[in-house]
Amino acid sequence: MSVQKPCVGVVALGRPTFDVPYAEEILAKAWKALEKLDMELIGKPELLFDADAVLSTLPDLKKQKLDMLLLLQVTFTDATMTVELGKQIDAPLVMWSFPEARTGGRLRLNSFCGVNLASHALSRNDLAIDYIHDNPDSLAAQEQLMVLARAGAVVSDLKGARIKLVGHHPDGFDACNFKADQLKAAFGVEVDQTPILDFIGEVKQLPDSVADAPYERRAKDFPNLADLDQDATRKTLKVYSKLRLEADTKGYKGVAVRCWPDFFTEYGCAACGALALLNEDRTPGGCEADMLGVLTSLVLQNASGGSVFNTDLVDVNTSDDTVVFWHCGQAPIDMADREQPIQGTIHSNRKLPLLSEFALKPGRITIARFSQGHEKLRLVLAGAEMIKAPLAFSGTAGTARPDIPVAEFLDRMISEGLEHHTALTYGDHRPVMRAIAKRLGIEVVELT
Repeated sequence: MSVQKPCVGVVALGRPTFDVPYAEEILAKAWKALEKLDMELIGKPELLFDADAVLSTLPDLKKQKLDMLLLLQVTFTDATMTVELGKQIDAPLVMWSFPEARTGGRLRLNSFCGVNLASHALSRNDLAIDYIHDNPDSLAAQEQLMVLARAGAVVSDLKGARIKLVGHHPDGFDACNFKADQLKAAFGVEVDQTPILDFIGEVKQLPDSVADAPYERRAKDFPNLADLDQDATRKTLKVYSKLRLEADTKGYKGVAVRCWPDFFTEYGCAACGALALLNEDRTPGGCEADMLGVLTSLVLQNASGGSVFNTDLVDVNTSDDTVVFWHCGQAPIDMADREQPIQGTIHSNRKLPLLSEFALKPGRITIARFSQGHEKLRLVLAGAEMIKAPLAFSGTAGTARPDIPVAEFLDRMISEGLEHHTALTYGDHRPVMRAIAKRLGIEVVELT
């Protein structure tokens, strides 16, 4: 599921020695702009001139789990109360100052100097800020505020989040390895692990009827569903039902599964179709027990508000600057190109259902991965255009053109030690992802 709308505390700072009527006019315009944004505002459009007035706002601000604290630096002030707010409110701090008309007369606001003074004082208290310096009715400022607020909401949602892990990663798949203590420290995320054979045993104990509802759901999408091995198909859907039930009852935000060989050899079906349904539910699922892959998908999903596909980059063509993103059959159905065939299929190696099969639709995409390349936790980002093309390989796949020549893209990818799994979603959501990484204190590596 996606995060709720950001909850933003707002405090307007001023000093009565400046042009108060003009400052109130600026504040009214800024507040009107804030009210247009998709965020919950905690605060009032009132200039606060002294410490007592600022301190009186603390109880209301502390009642809420704030995703961002926005200080409107309407006029110059000293940094005393800014530092106090930074210390007492557990939320990312953003300051907004306002440009001054160069009239040859006195400074009516001296707003930016207040931010400059405050940023220094905050830095000496190990507190950091983001800032905006723009007009109160600026659309660019509104867009930047939403990026920062959205990033704060995503990071808040991660704290205490739990991800289900079924089994462990295959031997030799170092890209799927992870450190539980690192996930807890860096993201606030906890992992609940179940041995793969124990999980399969629990699925076997479920009544066959739990596959009925997902079978009907899938039949609406796949005209050939009845032509596939029905026993194996329904087993895949039982796996989905078990994962769905656990996510709902235990609050898992995502699921990583050791998909092969165990589901084929011990149960007689593919796990891919179950993960596809989870991705469509906005509970990101990933194969090969790739915890950081699922975590990346969760963050990218919440940053974008859209569904996410955890993929392999499997083919490159330097002559036309295209690459193919593919995975067995896990892409969510809303990514399908509706002008091309959509159906169920079997695993290309193990010859068992259930997998989705379709080409990805054209459109702008964001590619992301929380990477452990070179033994450093970093966020790798790239932008590309998914182009309209026939299905490149069986399963779910899309042909994309990165923002830079493919040869350069590959050189950067390999030199950075990027994992073979990356998450993708539609739209350009790199600004929010960068802000999230900054909130988490994680370095960003740009591939394009």
